[in-house]
Amino acid sequence: MCAMENSIHEKLVGWRQHLHANPELSLHETNTAAFVCARLAEMGIPFTSGVGGHGVVATISRGHSNRAVGLRADMDALPITETTGLAYASKTPGVMHACGHDGHTVSLLGAAELLRADPNWTGTVHLVFQPAEEGGGGAQSMINDGLFNRFPMEQIFGYHNWPGLAAGTVMVHNGPVMAGGGRIEIIMDGLAGHAALPHLTRDPMLAAGHLLVALQSLVSRNVDPLDPAVITIGSIEGGKASNQIPSSVTMRGTYRFYRNEVRDLLIDGIGRISHGIAATFGLTAQVDAQIGIGPTVNHAAGSLAAVAACAEYGITSRTDMRPAMTGEDFSWFLHEKPGAFVWIGNGPEGDGRGLHNDAYNFNDAILPQASGFLAGVARHALKG
Repeated sequence: MCAMENSIHEKLVGWRQHLHANPELSLHETNTAAFVCARLAEMGIPFTSGVGGHGVVATISRGHSNRAVGLRADMDALPITETTGLAYASKTPGVMHACGHDGHTVSLLGAAELLRADPNWTGTVHLVFQPAEEGGGGAQSMINDGLFNRFPMEQIFGYHNWPGLAAGTVMVHNGPVMAGGGRIEIIMDGLAGHAALPHLTRDPMLAAGHLLVALQSLVSRNVDPLDPAVITIGSIEGGKASNQIPSSVTMRGTYRFYRNEVRDLLIDGIGRISHGIAATFGLTAQVDAQIGIGPTVNHAAGSLAAVAACAEYGITSRTDMRPAMTGEDFSWFLHEKPGAFVWIGNGPEGDGRGLHNDAYNFNDAILPQASGFLAGVARHALKG
Protein backbone atom coordinates (compact mmCIF):
# COMPACT_ATOMS: atom_id res chain seq x y z
CA MET A 1 0.00 0.00 0.00
CA CYS A 2 0.97 3.67 -0.42
CA ALA A 3 -0.97 4.90 2.61
CA MET A 4 0.89 7.43 4.75
CA GLU A 5 0.51 7.81 8.51
CA ASN A 6 -0.35 11.28 9.81
CA SER A 7 2.89 11.40 11.78
CA ILE A 8 4.94 10.85 8.62
CA HIS A 9 2.94 13.46 6.73
CA GLU A 10 3.51 16.00 9.50
CA LYS A 11 7.23 15.24 9.43
CA LEU A 12 7.34 15.76 5.67
CA VAL A 13 5.52 19.07 6.00
CA GLY A 14 8.16 20.26 8.46
CA TRP A 15 10.95 19.21 6.12
CA ARG A 16 9.28 20.88 3.14
CA GLN A 17 8.78 24.16 4.97
CA HIS A 18 12.39 24.09 6.17
CA LEU A 19 13.61 23.74 2.58
CA HIS A 20 11.20 26.45 1.45
CA ALA A 21 12.67 28.84 4.01
CA ASN A 22 16.23 28.01 2.93
CA PRO A 23 16.28 27.91 -0.89
CA GLU A 24 19.45 27.58 -2.95
CA LEU A 25 19.99 28.41 -6.61
CA SER A 26 21.11 25.99 -9.31
CA LEU A 27 24.71 24.79 -8.83
CA HIS A 28 24.66 26.04 -5.21
CA GLU A 29 22.53 23.36 -3.49
CA THR A 30 25.15 22.57 -0.83
CA ASN A 31 22.89 22.82 2.22
CA THR A 32 19.90 21.26 0.47
CA ALA A 33 21.97 18.23 -0.50
CA ALA A 34 23.33 18.01 3.05
CA PHE A 35 19.76 18.10 4.40
CA VAL A 36 18.77 15.26 2.08
CA CYS A 37 21.80 13.21 3.13
CA ALA A 38 21.00 13.78 6.81
CA ARG A 39 17.41 12.57 6.39
CA LEU A 40 18.55 9.49 4.44
CA ALA A 41 21.10 8.70 7.15
CA GLU A 42 18.35 8.93 9.79
CA MET A 43 16.33 6.38 7.78
CA GLY A 44 19.36 4.12 7.45
CA ILE A 45 19.33 4.34 3.65
CA PRO A 46 22.77 4.26 1.97
CA PHE A 47 23.54 7.07 -0.44
CA THR A 48 26.22 8.57 -2.65
CA SER A 49 26.66 12.34 -2.67
CA GLY A 50 28.45 14.63 -5.13
CA VAL A 51 26.99 12.96 -8.24
CA GLY A 52 27.14 15.45 -11.09
CA GLY A 53 27.72 18.35 -8.70
CA HIS A 54 25.47 18.45 -5.64
CA GLY A 55 23.44 15.42 -6.73
CA VAL A 56 22.61 12.63 -4.31
CA VAL A 57 21.64 9.05 -5.20
CA ALA A 58 20.23 6.77 -2.50
CA THR A 59 19.60 3.05 -2.98
CA ILE A 60 17.03 0.76 -1.38
CA SER A 61 17.16 -2.97 -2.18
CA ARG A 62 14.99 -5.89 -1.08
CA GLY A 63 15.05 -9.60 -1.87
CA HIS A 64 17.12 -11.26 -4.58
CA SER A 65 15.67 -9.66 -7.70
CA ASN A 66 18.21 -8.03 -10.02
CA ARG A 67 15.64 -5.58 -11.38
CA ALA A 68 16.03 -1.85 -10.67
CA VAL A 69 14.17 1.40 -11.32
CA GLY A 70 14.90 5.05 -10.60
CA LEU A 71 12.87 7.88 -9.04
CA ARG A 72 13.95 11.49 -9.44
CA ALA A 73 13.33 14.81 -7.67
CA ASP A 74 14.93 18.21 -8.35
CA MET A 75 16.32 20.40 -5.55
CA ASP A 76 17.13 23.92 -6.79
CA ALA A 77 15.27 27.22 -6.39
CA LEU A 78 14.81 30.33 -8.55
CA PRO A 79 16.17 33.91 -8.49
CA ILE A 80 12.79 35.36 -7.45
CA THR A 81 11.93 37.54 -4.43
CA GLU A 82 9.15 35.88 -2.45
CA THR A 83 5.99 37.85 -1.57
CA THR A 84 3.91 35.17 0.19
CA GLY A 85 4.38 36.53 3.71
CA LEU A 86 4.35 32.96 5.04
CA ALA A 87 5.91 32.17 8.40
CA TYR A 88 8.33 29.91 6.53
CA ALA A 89 8.96 32.30 3.61
CA SER A 90 12.43 32.40 2.07
CA LYS A 91 15.16 33.73 4.34
CA THR A 92 17.49 34.17 1.37
CA PRO A 93 17.03 37.55 -0.35
CA GLY A 94 16.14 37.23 -4.01
CA VAL A 95 15.90 33.42 -3.96
CA MET A 96 12.68 31.41 -3.70
CA HIS A 97 11.24 27.95 -4.23
CA ALA A 98 8.76 29.27 -6.79
CA CYS A 99 8.48 25.99 -8.73
CA GLY A 100 7.93 23.47 -5.95
CA HIS A 101 11.26 21.69 -6.01
CA ASP A 102 11.20 21.79 -2.20
CA GLY A 103 8.04 19.67 -2.37
CA HIS A 104 9.51 17.36 -5.00
CA THR A 105 12.58 16.72 -2.85
CA VAL A 106 10.52 15.95 0.24
CA SER A 107 8.10 13.77 -1.76
CA LEU A 108 11.03 11.58 -2.74
CA LEU A 109 12.17 11.41 0.87
CA GLY A 110 8.61 10.37 1.72
CA ALA A 111 8.72 7.68 -0.95
CA ALA A 112 11.98 6.46 0.60
CA GLU A 113 10.22 6.18 3.96
CA LEU A 114 7.31 4.24 2.42
CA LEU A 115 9.60 1.86 0.54
CA ARG A 116 11.89 1.35 3.52
CA ALA A 117 8.96 0.40 5.76
CA ASP A 118 7.28 -1.95 3.27
CA PRO A 119 8.65 -5.52 3.05
CA ASN A 120 6.27 -6.54 0.25
CA TRP A 121 8.42 -5.78 -2.79
CA THR A 122 11.68 -6.98 -4.27
CA GLY A 123 14.34 -5.33 -6.38
CA THR A 124 16.27 -2.07 -6.23
CA VAL A 125 15.04 1.52 -6.25
CA HIS A 126 17.53 4.33 -6.86
CA LEU A 127 16.40 7.69 -5.48
CA VAL A 128 17.91 10.45 -7.64
CA PHE A 129 18.04 13.91 -6.02
CA GLN A 130 19.01 16.14 -8.94
CA PRO A 131 20.63 19.60 -8.70
CA ALA A 132 20.46 22.45 -11.19
CA GLU A 133 17.22 21.73 -13.01
CA GLU A 134 16.49 25.42 -13.62
CA GLY A 135 18.82 25.89 -16.55
CA GLY A 136 21.93 24.53 -14.86
CA GLY A 137 22.09 21.26 -16.79
CA GLY A 138 21.92 19.09 -13.67
CA ALA A 139 20.43 16.04 -15.37
CA GLN A 140 23.12 16.01 -18.05
CA SER A 141 25.81 16.52 -15.40
CA MET A 142 24.59 13.49 -13.46
CA ILE A 143 24.49 11.40 -16.65
CA ASN A 144 28.02 12.56 -17.54
CA ASP A 145 29.12 11.54 -14.05
CA GLY A 146 28.00 7.97 -14.78
CA LEU A 147 24.54 7.98 -13.20
CA PHE A 148 23.18 5.10 -15.26
CA ASN A 149 26.42 3.12 -15.20
CA ARG A 150 27.02 3.51 -11.46
CA PHE A 151 23.35 3.02 -10.58
CA PRO A 152 21.87 0.75 -13.29
CA MET A 153 18.11 1.04 -13.74
CA GLU A 154 15.60 -0.21 -16.28
CA GLN A 155 13.24 2.76 -16.09
CA ILE A 156 13.08 6.16 -14.38
CA PHE A 157 10.08 8.14 -13.15
CA GLY A 158 9.50 11.64 -11.83
CA TYR A 159 6.83 14.28 -11.39
CA HIS A 160 6.14 18.00 -11.30
CA ASN A 161 3.46 19.63 -9.20
CA TRP A 162 0.86 21.28 -11.43
CA PRO A 163 -1.22 24.30 -10.34
CA GLY A 164 -4.67 24.24 -11.92
CA LEU A 165 -4.97 20.45 -11.65
CA ALA A 166 -7.05 19.07 -8.77
CA ALA A 167 -4.88 18.58 -5.69
CA GLY A 168 -3.33 15.11 -5.59
CA THR A 169 -4.59 14.01 -9.03
CA VAL A 170 -1.94 12.40 -11.23
CA MET A 171 -1.94 13.41 -14.90
CA VAL A 172 -0.21 10.90 -17.21
CA HIS A 173 0.59 11.81 -20.82
CA ASN A 174 1.09 9.22 -23.51
CA GLY A 175 3.91 10.84 -25.51
CA PRO A 176 4.97 14.50 -25.19
CA VAL A 177 4.62 16.04 -21.73
CA MET A 178 6.65 19.23 -21.93
CA ALA A 179 8.52 21.07 -24.65
CA GLY A 180 12.16 21.30 -25.53
CA GLY A 181 13.73 24.70 -25.45
CA GLY A 182 16.81 26.87 -25.55
CA ARG A 183 17.94 30.35 -24.64
CA ILE A 184 18.35 33.26 -27.02
CA GLU A 185 20.75 36.19 -26.73
CA ILE A 186 20.99 38.77 -29.50
CA ILE A 187 23.21 41.84 -29.33
CA MET A 188 22.49 44.60 -31.85
CA ASP A 189 25.65 46.71 -32.25
CA GLY A 190 25.28 50.22 -33.65
CA LEU A 191 26.81 53.66 -33.24
CA ALA A 192 25.98 55.78 -30.20
CA GLY A 193 25.22 59.49 -30.34
CA HIS A 194 22.98 62.34 -29.27
CA ALA A 195 19.26 61.56 -29.26
CA ALA A 196 18.55 64.82 -31.11
CA LEU A 197 20.98 63.90 -33.91
CA PRO A 198 19.81 60.41 -34.91
CA HIS A 199 21.13 60.77 -38.46
CA LEU A 200 24.67 60.67 -37.07
CA THR A 201 24.05 57.36 -35.28
CA ARG A 202 23.14 53.78 -36.05
CA ASP A 203 20.24 53.20 -33.67
CA PRO A 204 20.17 49.68 -32.15
CA MET A 205 17.02 50.52 -30.15
CA LEU A 206 14.97 51.03 -33.30
CA ALA A 207 16.40 47.88 -34.84
CA ALA A 208 15.61 45.91 -31.67
CA GLY A 209 11.98 47.05 -31.89
CA HIS A 210 11.69 45.79 -35.46
CA LEU A 211 13.46 42.56 -34.53
CA LEU A 212 11.12 41.94 -31.60
CA VAL A 213 8.17 41.93 -33.98
CA ALA A 214 9.91 40.18 -36.87
CA LEU A 215 10.94 37.18 -34.78
CA GLN A 216 7.28 36.26 -34.34
CA SER A 217 7.03 35.66 -38.09
CA LEU A 218 9.07 32.50 -37.53
CA VAL A 219 6.18 30.95 -35.62
CA SER A 220 3.36 32.42 -37.71
CA ARG A 221 4.87 32.06 -41.18
CA ASN A 222 7.69 29.50 -41.03
CA VAL A 223 6.53 26.75 -38.67
CA ASP A 224 3.79 24.35 -39.73
CA PRO A 225 0.60 25.46 -37.93
CA LEU A 226 0.18 21.91 -36.63
CA ASP A 227 3.58 22.09 -34.89
CA PRO A 228 3.58 23.90 -31.52
CA ALA A 229 6.35 26.51 -31.24
CA VAL A 230 7.04 29.58 -29.12
CA ILE A 231 9.55 32.43 -29.31
CA THR A 232 9.55 34.89 -26.41
CA ILE A 233 11.91 37.80 -25.81
CA GLY A 234 11.73 38.43 -22.07
CA SER A 235 14.51 40.97 -21.58
CA ILE A 236 15.73 44.01 -23.54
CA GLU A 237 18.64 46.03 -22.17
CA GLY A 238 20.11 49.13 -23.75
CA GLY A 239 20.96 52.67 -22.87
CA LYS A 240 21.24 54.62 -19.63
CA ALA A 241 20.37 58.20 -20.59
CA SER A 242 17.11 59.42 -22.08
CA ASN A 243 18.91 61.78 -24.45
CA GLN A 244 21.40 59.31 -25.87
CA ILE A 245 21.08 56.64 -28.55
CA PRO A 246 23.06 53.71 -27.12
CA SER A 247 25.79 51.80 -28.89
CA SER A 248 24.15 48.41 -28.39
CA VAL A 249 21.01 46.65 -27.23
CA THR A 250 20.92 43.13 -25.77
CA MET A 251 17.81 40.98 -26.16
CA ARG A 252 17.33 37.72 -24.27
CA GLY A 253 14.59 35.14 -24.48
CA THR A 254 13.67 31.55 -25.12
CA TYR A 255 12.28 29.29 -27.83
CA ARG A 256 10.20 26.13 -27.35
CA PHE A 257 9.33 23.17 -29.57
CA TYR A 258 8.26 19.51 -29.59
CA ARG A 259 10.17 18.25 -32.64
CA ASN A 260 13.88 18.67 -33.31
CA GLU A 261 13.11 19.67 -36.90
CA VAL A 262 11.22 22.67 -35.53
CA ARG A 263 14.12 23.45 -33.20
CA ASP A 264 16.53 23.57 -36.15
CA LEU A 265 14.14 25.77 -38.12
CA LEU A 266 13.82 28.22 -35.22
CA ILE A 267 17.57 28.43 -34.60
CA ASP A 268 18.28 29.02 -38.27
CA GLY A 269 15.52 31.60 -38.54
CA ILE A 270 16.56 33.54 -35.44
CA GLY A 271 20.02 34.00 -36.92
CA ARG A 272 18.76 34.85 -40.41
CA ILE A 273 16.23 37.45 -39.25
CA SER A 274 18.57 39.02 -36.68
CA HIS A 275 21.36 39.54 -39.18
CA GLY A 276 18.90 40.73 -41.80
CA ILE A 277 17.32 43.35 -39.52
CA ALA A 278 20.78 44.48 -38.42
CA ALA A 279 21.89 44.94 -42.03
CA THR A 280 18.72 46.87 -42.85
CA PHE A 281 19.59 49.48 -40.21
CA GLY A 282 23.33 49.51 -40.83
CA LEU A 283 24.17 47.56 -37.69
CA THR A 284 25.77 44.22 -36.91
CA ALA A 285 24.28 41.44 -34.83
CA GLN A 286 25.77 38.88 -32.47
CA VAL A 287 23.38 35.93 -32.22
CA ASP A 288 23.51 33.05 -29.73
CA ALA A 289 20.54 30.68 -30.01
CA GLN A 290 21.60 27.82 -27.78
CA ILE A 291 20.53 24.21 -28.16
CA GLY A 292 19.09 23.53 -24.71
CA ILE A 293 16.94 20.70 -23.44
CA GLY A 294 14.97 18.34 -25.62
CA PRO A 295 11.24 17.70 -25.30
CA THR A 296 10.08 15.54 -22.40
CA VAL A 297 8.41 12.54 -24.03
CA ASN A 298 7.01 9.62 -22.06
CA HIS A 299 7.65 6.08 -23.22
CA ALA A 300 4.53 4.00 -23.76
CA ALA A 301 5.48 1.38 -21.17
CA GLY A 302 6.29 4.09 -18.61
CA SER A 303 2.92 5.78 -19.12
CA LEU A 304 1.13 2.47 -18.75
CA ALA A 305 3.04 1.73 -15.55
CA ALA A 306 2.12 5.13 -14.12
CA VAL A 307 -1.59 4.70 -14.85
CA ALA A 308 -1.58 1.14 -13.54
CA ALA A 309 0.22 2.14 -10.35
CA CYS A 310 -2.38 4.83 -9.66
CA ALA A 311 -5.16 2.27 -10.09
CA GLU A 312 -3.38 -0.29 -7.94
CA TYR A 313 -2.78 2.09 -5.05
CA GLY A 314 -6.00 4.08 -5.15
CA ILE A 315 -4.60 7.35 -6.52
CA THR A 316 -6.85 9.42 -8.78
CA SER A 317 -5.42 9.78 -12.29
CA ARG A 318 -6.36 11.17 -15.67
CA THR A 319 -4.90 11.06 -19.17
CA ASP A 320 -6.78 13.80 -21.04
CA MET A 321 -4.74 17.00 -20.58
CA ARG A 322 -2.66 18.53 -23.36
CA PRO A 323 1.12 18.82 -22.94
CA ALA A 324 2.67 22.17 -21.95
CA MET A 325 5.24 24.38 -23.63
CA THR A 326 7.26 24.62 -20.42
CA GLY A 327 10.54 22.72 -20.36
CA GLU A 328 11.94 20.11 -18.01
CA ASP A 329 15.48 18.80 -17.45
CA PHE A 330 14.02 15.31 -16.92
CA SER A 331 13.99 15.07 -20.72
CA TRP A 332 17.66 14.07 -20.62
CA PHE A 333 16.84 11.06 -18.42
CA LEU A 334 14.04 9.92 -20.72
CA HIS A 335 16.42 10.27 -23.67
CA GLU A 336 18.67 7.69 -22.00
CA LYS A 337 16.14 5.42 -20.27
CA PRO A 338 12.46 4.46 -20.67
CA GLY A 339 10.06 5.85 -18.11
CA ALA A 340 7.52 8.57 -17.54
CA PHE A 341 7.17 12.06 -16.11
CA VAL A 342 3.77 12.96 -14.66
CA TRP A 343 2.04 16.01 -13.23
CA ILE A 344 0.48 15.90 -9.76
CA GLY A 345 -2.15 18.52 -9.07
CA ASN A 346 -1.23 21.35 -6.71
CA GLY A 347 -4.79 22.70 -6.56
CA PRO A 348 -6.22 26.02 -7.85
CA GLU A 349 -3.89 28.30 -9.79
CA GLY A 350 -5.52 31.66 -9.00
CA ASP A 351 -4.23 34.45 -6.76
CA GLY A 352 -0.64 34.16 -7.94
CA ARG A 353 -0.29 30.46 -7.25
CA GLY A 354 1.12 29.60 -10.66
CA LEU A 355 4.63 28.25 -11.20
CA HIS A 356 7.47 30.80 -11.16
CA ASN A 357 5.20 33.34 -9.46
CA ASP A 358 6.48 35.28 -6.43
CA ALA A 359 3.34 34.27 -4.49
CA TYR A 360 3.54 30.55 -5.35
CA ASN A 361 3.64 27.88 -2.63
CA PHE A 362 3.77 24.09 -2.86
CA ASN A 363 0.63 22.46 -1.45
CA ASP A 364 1.70 20.33 1.52
CA ALA A 365 -1.61 18.47 1.40
CA ILE A 366 -0.48 16.56 -1.72
CA LEU A 367 2.64 15.08 -0.11
CA PRO A 368 0.94 11.74 0.68
CA GLN A 369 -0.24 11.33 -2.92
CA ALA A 370 3.09 12.46 -4.38
CA SER A 371 5.17 10.18 -2.16
CA GLY A 372 2.63 7.40 -2.63
CA PHE A 373 2.74 7.68 -6.40
CA LEU A 374 6.54 7.58 -6.51
CA ALA A 375 6.73 4.55 -4.22
CA GLY A 376 3.82 2.88 -6.01
CA VAL A 377 5.12 3.32 -9.54
CA ALA A 378 8.51 1.95 -8.47
CA ARG A 379 6.93 -1.15 -6.97
CA HIS A 380 4.66 -1.64 -9.96
CA ALA A 381 7.51 -1.24 -12.46
CA LEU A 382 9.62 -3.77 -10.57
CA LYS A 383 6.79 -6.29 -10.89
CA GLY A 384 6.03 -5.48 -14.54
